[in-house]
Amino acid sequence: MLVDMPLDRLREYRPEPEEPADFDAFWKQTLDDAAGHPIDVRFTPYDARLATVEVQDVTFSGWAGQPVRAWLLLPRHRTGRLPAVVQYIGYNGGRGIPYEWLTWSAAGYAHLIMDNRGQGGGGKTVSETPDIAPEGHGSSAPGFLTRGIEDPAKHYYRRLITDAVRAVDAVKSSPDVDSDRVAVVGGSQGGGLAIAVAGLRADLSAAIADVPFLSHYRRASQITDNGPYAEIARWLKGHRFGTETAIGTLSYFDAVNFAARATCPAWFSVALMDNICPPSTVFAAYHRYAGPAQIEVFTYNGHEGGAEYDLPRKLSALASAFGRDA
Repeated sequence: MLVDMPLDRLREYRPEPEEPADFDAFWKQTLDDAAGHPIDVRFTPYDARLATVEVQDVTFSGWAGQPVRAWLLLPRHRTGRLPAVVQYIGYNGGRGIPYEWLTWSAAGYAHLIMDNRGQGGGGKTVSETPDIAPEGHGSSAPGFLTRGIEDPAKHYYRRLITDAVRAVDAVKSSPDVDSDRVAVVGGSQGGGLAIAVAGLRADLSAAIADVPFLSHYRRASQITDNGPYAEIARWLKGHRFGTETAIGTLSYFDAVNFAARATCPAWFSVALMDNICPPSTVFAAYHRYAGPAQIEVFTYNGHEGGAEYDLPRKLSALASAFGRDA
């Protein structure tokens, strides 16, 4: 069943953003600190025994100079530098194994799949990047949304979003990549990361955000008790007087605020029966997106959204963004 507002109301839903006055200064300082560490990318050949795809095992310097793992998949038969797609992974997943990620290289693109630090323990794709927070993060509910929820400087998503920004630098450093043609893509948490990176970088060709997570936290935590947003409610159930502190911290990591700073073309998707990332939270980010944006609505789907059936739309979108024939 529909889990949120009717579609006509969603198309008009533009909530007042909860945006910290020092949002831009916070992220400038965060990324300046990260840039103080060499990107230190290492591309190591990986024998995947694939006739048409070359695989490289990648390590690069993310938040605080910490090593982040990734895969780089390339069409084996290529000429010149390729447009690149940077892929961000959903909640509690990781880069997994190369065989799970063959679509974009099959379409003729360089494809970097970034690991999620400290995730990958939930039976999905595995991660090989630890989350190291030397300063600690205070009390938290199980999961990642409340790690550091009392202080944005210590919050988990400060580290993960910084990794995601640095992943673009990593792929641009590849001799096989056209550094002027890079797109970011992802679904759920990966979609939220794609919006965040689009808002923090002015050098992207496109962003694709499917059923994005990490958006409009106050409403999300109040209208669904499914998935990661429920972690916020669980933490606040015990910390009865911590609501404004928690939402204040999360506002530094809200796709609604990153969207207002993003200018590259974007393609969103939303599912009206999604009780994990409620539709109003997606439309809140979509309506605030500063660049040209389109949204595909899946009326009778849940968090799976368009799944692989939506690939032709995304392939056409990136072909257009990269100046290729669709």
